[in-house]
Amino acid sequence: MGFTLVNELPTPAEILEQFPLADHLAALKKERDEEIAKVITGQSNKFLVIIGPCSADNEDAVCDYANRLAKVQEATKDKLIVIPRVYTNKPRTTGEGYMGMLHQPDPEKKPDMLQGILAIRHMHMRVFRETGMSTADEMLYPDNLQYLSDIMSYIAVGARSVENQYHRLVASGCDVPVGMKNPTSGDMTVMLNSVVAAQLPHDFIFRGDEVSCPGNPLTHVILRGAVNKRGQCSPNYHYEDLKLLCDLYAQRDLKNPACIVDTNHSNSNKQYAEQVRIAKEILHSRRYSDDGSNIMAKKTRPPRRYSDDVRRLVKGLMIESYIEPGSRRIGEHCYGQSITDPCLGWEESERLMYEIADMIE
Repeated sequence: MGFTLVNELPTPAEILEQFPLADHLAALKKERDEEIAKVITGQSNKFLVIIGPCSADNEDAVCDYANRLAKVQEATKDKLIVIPRVYTNKPRTTGEGYMGMLHQPDPEKKPDMLQGILAIRHMHMRVFRETGMSTADEMLYPDNLQYLSDIMSYIAVGARSVENQYHRLVASGCDVPVGMKNPTSGDMTVMLNSVVAAQLPHDFIFRGDEVSCPGNPLTHVILRGAVNKRGQCSPNYHYEDLKLLCDLYAQRDLKNPACIVDTNHSNSNKQYAEQVRIAKEILHSRRYSDDGSNIMAKKTRPPRRYSDDVRRLVKGLMIESYIEPGSRRIGEHCYGQSITDPCLGWEESERLMYEIADMIE
């Protein structure tokens, strides 16, 4: 086979022994996990804001950004739970381009996954230590999950991974919320099937061992928009999409129906500034009340009050944001600006988070 051994990598247990999480942070993570879980299960009316750069490429800039988030979290703690996006694994459609800090600790140098493992753990730990906010990352490689699982309070499975059986099986063993994105086709049935799979118990092979997982009742969906056969983006955050998702959830025996809406990607057609408008529309949809005044609806059937359904279903937003707005190419230097998808800048992001808090009842 055409494999060349580059490095023998340490196991997660070896990394955690070398770089352990402090006891007080472990206790804080447990508290955060419980608080976030209560949102997913409907025991809390707080709203999740999973926010941060498309890719966490620079530790100092990411920590600078996260410390700014912490101030907003403190000011809005009665309504919002802010979870910093510290995304260190980047799926690429064609396999080209920057694949995240795990692959390249320095985006301008060659891949070095041994140093990458050390770099991502150091950065996640620093964010948590400095801000008191446990983090979110994407599960690109399920085998690598345990390098960070003691720090993360939220895990996303991306649109290109959600149909993969291994991702679904590993999600079933996670003890924090796992968001399953709709595939790039937009097929909600595929997305919900992934939730079914992750909520069920499984036996499978993980990192060379036979393991058994109990199922993860906190698994839920993430709407990120779709791409049609002509390559055109098709959003799925509108009120009608949310009503459809309510109906599809109702057809399945799933625990804790919940949805996070991704305001970027195909929902914004990667027009990053549109995230502000999209976020506000989603919040309006949660507040919208169908009072049954539509005469035609009355003639045909009793109107269904979707407003409560939508409000209960939509638990939060996923927003791509950094210090400077837009994006740049690798090799161009602008502190705190994305080197992958364009993001909102800090001023717009801060204002938006306060507006989100004001719109939460």
